[in-house]
Amino acid sequence: MTTAQPIDAHVRLDTHPTHPSAVIAVLTGSQARIPHMGLEAADWTAVADKVLVLVRIDHEEPYWAEEAANHLTAGGITVEITPRLGEAMDEEWTWASYPMPWCTRSEVREVSNAAQKIHDDIRHGQLLIHAHAHDGHTTVAVGTYLGRNGKSVYLHGEDHLRQVVDTFGSPAGALLAFEKAHAADMRRGPAPLTDTERAAAEARTSLARTAAEPETARPEPETVPAYLADAGDHDALLDTFFTAHGDWEKWRTWSDQTTHAIHESQTLRIERVHETHPRETAWTVAAYETPVSDRTWVLTATGATPAPVLQGLLDHLADGDGWDTVVGAQVDEKTVAAATQPLSKAGWKHTVDGRWIRWTSPTGDTGVQFDAVAAQHPSQNLATWTVWAGPGLDRPAWALTASPHTPSSLLADLSETLAHGTGTRRTNTARRPHSVRLRPSPPAISPPTTGRTISPGL
Repeated sequence: MTTAQPIDAHVRLDTHPTHPSAVIAVLTGSQARIPHMGLEAADWTAVADKVLVLVRIDHEEPYWAEEAANHLTAGGITVEITPRLGEAMDEEWTWASYPMPWCTRSEVREVSNAAQKIHDDIRHGQLLIHAHAHDGHTTVAVGTYLGRNGKSVYLHGEDHLRQVVDTFGSPAGALLAFEKAHAADMRRGPAPLTDTERAAAEARTSLARTAAEPETARPEPETVPAYLADAGDHDALLDTFFTAHGDWEKWRTWSDQTTHAIHESQTLRIERVHETHPRETAWTVAAYETPVSDRTWVLTATGATPAPVLQGLLDHLADGDGWDTVVGAQVDEKTVAAATQPLSKAGWKHTVDGRWIRWTSPTGDTGVQFDAVAAQHPSQNLATWTVWAGPGLDRPAWALTASPHTPSSLLADLSETLAHGTGTRRTNTARRPHSVRLRPSPPAISPPTTGRTISPGL
């Protein structure tokens, strides 16, 4: 069997300095143009002379980087893979709460790769989006592929779950069908970028800026309202909590995916699920009348909950006051007023819409909602209170929910943080959202500086 002749080109693959899963390629050698063309054909983006980046909305960059490395090596090009990227390539993971659980890992990758192609077609201007809407669960859109005999398509879903669910022979037919189904919520043009899409775009532009201006210092964090602050390191917050409060016991599951904090009274417990998607539940706080009774109240928070909000919650729990509520007592106007007094004093807009009572910040980018109907069923621990921040209540960047008997003192502290608290935010705060580890990654057996090198013919 003959092998390709070596080419004077070297490709070094490494993880992106700020994006959680993106991969960068640095090319050297007199024939570097050869791997450069090959990587661009595989949808790597050139951000500087001999520097390319692979950024995907399905977070499968390490897999496709390894595929690229194999192709380059087969073509006679030496490829170096850094140890940290090699670890990411070896990691086995699956999406948390994936809506198609019957799919195998390879089938999941096929679905997400199809979604990636749709995203790329839109980004490159090959698929023109005419209109979009929200169907109550996710974003839907209608568009047409440009070029001769281009088909029109109906799209359903966001990011790695976007799919073509129907095709049409003409834009007019597609728009008529879309308007018939979504007339009330239909909006012109493409939907606003998702958090994942924004992070991907930032990964490309930030690397390009760094390459163009190597001396530019990293932007300093800006001070913002607490509800707009970065999530920070939730695990570090919990570790600090354990260190400062010896009356809480730490217990971590065998799979290393969940940590439980249990108060010595056994009547208050915190569950922290690690490596969750920013919009999925990462924290659950539950209180019990006795160690063996049913829950008295429960509170949940998603993975993107800002650090100041979470810190305020942990501080309240550590104080040891205000845990208990009167079991069976109804939530009345006095309880609601006490819980939201800081918001009212801060001038948040107060509205009533049927069963919903809402408080919205002056800027409209965060709010608190009280469900009067859910409050009448305290034994079911329904989400009676919802705190959110982001584009809207139906599509929050982060959210916190609480059941009817959640102590009004805790809710008042939370309201105080929302109304007057501050925190810091950087321009790029993306983190890898997908990790649900199936098995521990094997230790990297490679030199500490150069990683593994794949040479042609080996």
